[in-house]
Amino acid sequence: MFVRSLGDGAELRPLEPWQAEEFFAHMERGREFIGQHIGFADAAKDLDSARNLLQRYADKTASDTGRIYGIWLDDKLVGGVIFREMDVSQGRAEVGCWLEPAATGKGLITRAARVLIDWAIRERGMHRVEWLVSSKNAPSIAVARRLGLTRDGVLRSYFVHRGVRQDLEVWSVLAPEWES
Repeated sequence: MFVRSLGDGAELRPLEPWQAEEFFAHMERGREFIGQHIGFADAAKDLDSARNLLQRYADKTASDTGRIYGIWLDDKLVGGVIFREMDVSQGRAEVGCWLEPAATGKGLITRAARVLIDWAIRERGMHRVEWLVSSKNAPSIAVARRLGLTRDGVLRSYFVHRGVRQDLEVWSVLAPEWES
């Protein structure tokens, strides 16, 4: 296992099925906050579904089509970042994130996402990294801006979350932009 320091007592580590209890406890602490904009909170509604979600990402890791990492602050799981999708043959990856309320405002997502984007471009040779976000998710949009991503556009009324139709903003960075 690897551990990557994010500074200030925070670490980025792989999040694996054997950690389902810790992941579920984390989701319970932040369920309403996290669930405002992303489906992770609803997908991990009990221990079995939390384990299944982590197993799906373990399978994605094995097939090189996605990955999931937790963010620990002072040895407590408080959030995470993911490659929701990775298409190595097309050189494209999508990064996502979540964080429980007690860990907001510390720059954890920005630092962790920067690690993922840097790895995707420099190590894996991805040409394009995407950040897809509900237009209502101002904190996530702010992270995209801090990372220097470009807003490609808005897919209007693109998806339904908790019964409400949402617009989806597409942000991205291309390898030459990231490397400069």
